[in-house]
Amino acid sequence: MLNISNVYSFYSSGFKNMKIGKTLWKVIFIKVFLILIVLNYFVYDKSINTEFKTEREKADYVYNNLKGE
Repeated sequence: MLNISNVYSFYSSGFKNMKIGKTLWKVIFIKVFLILIVLNYFVYDKSINTEFKTEREKADYVYNNLKGE
């Protein structure tokens, strides 16, 4: 328990004494947040399970794409 309190004290005093570091951490968190939003919105593709509800709709979609229509 003593080690955990020493580690906490070390990091809390380090973050309290930061000047430029606080701004840099804010920038890092904003960038990570925006990257995750962009990835979620643009990169992750919709799957066949979310687009179609029944097995028949899924089968028709796959068949039409394989056939070339």
